[in-house]
Amino acid sequence: MARWAGIAALAALSFSIGLTTPAGAGADSPSDAVHVFHYTWYRNPATDGSWAHWDHPVMLQGGGTGKGHRPPDEIGANFYPAAGLYSSMDPEDALRQMREIRRAGAGVAAVTWWGINHPSDASLKVALDAAEKAGIKICVHLEPFPGRNAQTTRAALAYLAETCGAHPALYRREGRPMVYLYDSYLTPPEEWAAVFAPDGADTVRGTALDCWAVGLWVKKDDGPKLKAAGFDGFYTYFATDGFTYGSTPKNWPVLNAFAKRHKMLFIPSVGPGYKDERIRPWNAENTRGREDGAYYDRMFAAALALNPEIVSVTSYNEWHEGTQIEPAVPKTVEGVPYEDYGALPPEGYLDRTRYWVEKMGASPSCPALSCVGSVK
Repeated sequence: MARWAGIAALAALSFSIGLTTPAGAGADSPSDAVHVFHYTWYRNPATDGSWAHWDHPVMLQGGGTGKGHRPPDEIGANFYPAAGLYSSMDPEDALRQMREIRRAGAGVAAVTWWGINHPSDASLKVALDAAEKAGIKICVHLEPFPGRNAQTTRAALAYLAETCGAHPALYRREGRPMVYLYDSYLTPPEEWAAVFAPDGADTVRGTALDCWAVGLWVKKDDGPKLKAAGFDGFYTYFATDGFTYGSTPKNWPVLNAFAKRHKMLFIPSVGPGYKDERIRPWNAENTRGREDGAYYDRMFAAALALNPEIVSVTSYNEWHEGTQIEPAVPKTVEGVPYEDYGALPPEGYLDRTRYWVEKMGASPSCPALSCVGSVK
């Protein structure tokens, strides 16, 4: 705990003296070591004929859904986007977003994908084209689509290889694309191993479908299961410190040590805060305030102290859960205010991300501990 407190103090110092990097600095050299989770499920009437996701329903505790929200003024989020209620299918909106991710210094957008016949398949292609124009890369965040298991995941990888594998914006690490597998724990390790272990009955290893398969670490004992599944590494996803064992920064040295012992990738996930009370009114216990950017700084500092090969950011635009770094603006509808970024301007989290990306690149030997105190 003392070590975590020290990192938090250094992060707070960096924030209090550090917001002097000019806008756009570092934008010409985005880092492939920073991946930002990006959601392409938004739709609006002007582009698509109807709303999708901005009208997200209230999720009832215990299951089921309640009333939907009523855009454009009343949306399923505690924050309101500065760009308005965009469509992920609009090439101009997609290009703006990829340029903002590049401005933040991140070189890879990990794009949500819910299966072959899902609308996210069409918007993945829009995102790939926009990323190419913006000069960044795309990898897939493969969600638990209906019927997902090891074999249907293998079929999904084959489909993605056929439809997107040759796209110049597809991110490759050492020649192989990367796939994040959200909620990977829903499938038993022995089933995953049939596809991802080198000696699996239907392995992708050494084939045209080979990839960096990254599973999700949730519970304390997930490490051996992820290794047995044949995953190349693991990430923590959640932006709520304390929500899971994996998402709790004080536990990251344990995860990092496990990864080193087993020659796996550890990809810590950092986030600016969490608030989902417009869609889960009963979930206030998991709210994490942004603290004018200090919460984000603490998570980034804790991640960089471990010298990871890759850091992931949750998220660029998961507005429903309030983890976005996409610009937000203050707004009040019928007396109910949307939140903003406090002392930070609408673009503040893009620039704060770039600050940490530059620190990550400046001192590979332990940037958070050796550089934080020297911010000018």
